[in-house]
Amino acid sequence: MTRTTLRATFVALTASALAVGTVSSIPASAAPAGAAEEKRAVQWLTGELGPDGLMVNEEFAFTDVGLSIDAGLALLGAGRKGAVARDIATAAAGEVESYTQGGEFDPGAVYAGATAKLAAYTVLTGGDPTDVGGTDLVAQLEGVTADAGPSAGRIADQSDFGDFANTIGQAFAATALSRAGSSEAGAAVEFLLAQQCADGYFRLPFTADAAAEDQSCDADGGRPSVDTTGLVVTQLLQVEGFEDEVVPAVTRAARWLASNQQDNGSFSTGVEGESSNSNSTGLAGWALAEVGSCGKARQAARWVKKLQVAPKHSETQLDGEIGAIAFDRAAFRAGKDDGITTGSRDQWRRATAQATAVLQNLSKATCRR
Repeated sequence: MTRTTLRATFVALTASALAVGTVSSIPASAAPAGAAEEKRAVQWLTGELGPDGLMVNEEFAFTDVGLSIDAGLALLGAGRKGAVARDIATAAAGEVESYTQGGEFDPGAVYAGATAKLAAYTVLTGGDPTDVGGTDLVAQLEGVTADAGPSAGRIADQSDFGDFANTIGQAFAATALSRAGSSEAGAAVEFLLAQQCADGYFRLPFTADAAAEDQSCDADGGRPSVDTTGLVVTQLLQVEGFEDEVVPAVTRAARWLASNQQDNGSFSTGVEGESSNSNSTGLAGWALAEVGSCGKARQAARWVKKLQVAPKHSETQLDGEIGAIAFDRAAFRAGKDDGITTGSRDQWRRATAQATAVLQNLSKATCRR
């Protein structure tokens, strides 16, 4: 079953149960061009890519493959710049060893989250995950996925520095392994779904003890995470072959996201006391749009719009940065006063990458009430 078919199936099965907004009948893959704000965000993001097609962290002078993939996912989510998204995949393939393996810095290491993310992104841009710059990322990912026992399906870093794999990496693993037809896909999806907590959200960290008998969130709990939940929903809708398990999980997650939206349309991280930001609002709104919750998605988009650099800001220090999205109001005020500095550019890039796709819902052509 294709991604578009799964989304249509989900919308048909859960529209009444979800009760979080009017369901859009427009498949995401066929959506017309969105609002001007979304176009500007896309243009700013693509302008941040270096000559080799990837973003370079100016402050610490390294090629940031992970953030570049985030930008590519934003382009795909916005339904734009397919060629640029594929170019990012090609450029990332050239960094496959340095991004997914330890090299001389950490001999013999394989980083599970990075492997899963690049493998999933390769699939989503139409590439072959079994040959990414000469590396079979499916086999590499299977090699860091537990085969048996209570942790079956769980991804884990192989590194002298410890294991930092988490639910976000697991979501990419579920996409990559299922779309590649791996025999380990079922276990990976099952382990991912076990990270959904009773209230419907997905936690970020796994159970600390990989040998514990119960690896689920129900066993030892986890902090609410809007960002993790939003991203997992978008990836679950990319998973193939497990619709019976995926649809109920997405329904619960979407209901939890909707219940945590502020009256002004924004989202915080989900942790009590934390303020709203564009990362969380963008990811949550993107996920809600994907399941057909148009009203909620539009509210989120309208809030994000207020943090975007627009032509009217050309008289501030943000002149030349039209389309960029600030993390929060404080960052936006600082940008107006000081511009986007070397120290702050990374945050602006990450915020824009997470929030771009939701802006599509500003347009009535793509989000109908």
